[in-house]
Amino acid sequence: MLELHEFEQVTQIRLSRELDNKALYWVAAYLVDGLLIDTGCLYTSKELTSYLSTKNIRKVINTHFHEDHIGGNKDIMAEFGVEIYAYPDSIPFIAGRPVLYPYQEIVWGYPEPTDVKPIPDIITTDKYSFRVIETPGHCVGHVALMELSKGWCFSGDIFAREDIKCIRPEENISDLISSMRRILSLAGDRLVLFTSVGKIVEDGRKALSVCIDYLIGKADRVKKMARDNHSVDEMVNMVFGGEHSFYQLTGGQYSSKNLIRSLLDTK
Repeated sequence: MLELHEFEQVTQIRLSRELDNKALYWVAAYLVDGLLIDTGCLYTSKELTSYLSTKNIRKVINTHFHEDHIGGNKDIMAEFGVEIYAYPDSIPFIAGRPVLYPYQEIVWGYPEPTDVKPIPDIITTDKYSFRVIETPGHCVGHVALMELSKGWCFSGDIFAREDIKCIRPEENISDLISSMRRILSLAGDRLVLFTSVGKIVEDGRKALSVCIDYLIGKADRVKKMARDNHSVDEMVNMVFGGEHSFYQLTGGQYSSKNLIRSLLDTK
């Protein structure tokens, strides 16, 4: 399933596997001036490649190595002969076969391994220049692309919502906060976030600032609870009212417990 939305000179391409005529989970890729940012999942690869056949694709970026961002790599490389770029820490994962939870296999599938090139510090198109920013936190090897003159930031999975309530076990809240602060420090007055969850956030400065304050506040609270000898399970109940529904849906990969543990480790 594919949906298109236009914002200024950017085309948002929302992609999802379809089941019973319904989208399972939307993920967004972006097309701007011949540059494709992320390639969706395996199940939407053919549909994406068909859409791109008239778009004169010249470069492709993977913001990170997760299966819902690289699943179209193989078909796009074969069809258009373009280079795909990723941060060096992501390259071995993109070239290998991931270990997926059952829900990931159902929703996104196993991406075909592909060989991609190290991303340069600057990505240029005919009209734009994108600064590549290392932004760990969601995972290692994550990058955001900033077009400073336009106030655009293609933020991958660094920002999904202001009030995070559950994360994967490998996510790092300290790194996430640092990455959001890095984006804020580089941006001008205007900051539009083009997120991978399909939201285009026009007041990106406010959204990132609110998220940072929220996470710092939660970290302060759980650290005080730890000093008062509360267990992580108790903190989950006291802070979030119990475990998040994603815990069951994802077979335990996403959980509020993971978030509490990472908040306790913040610097």
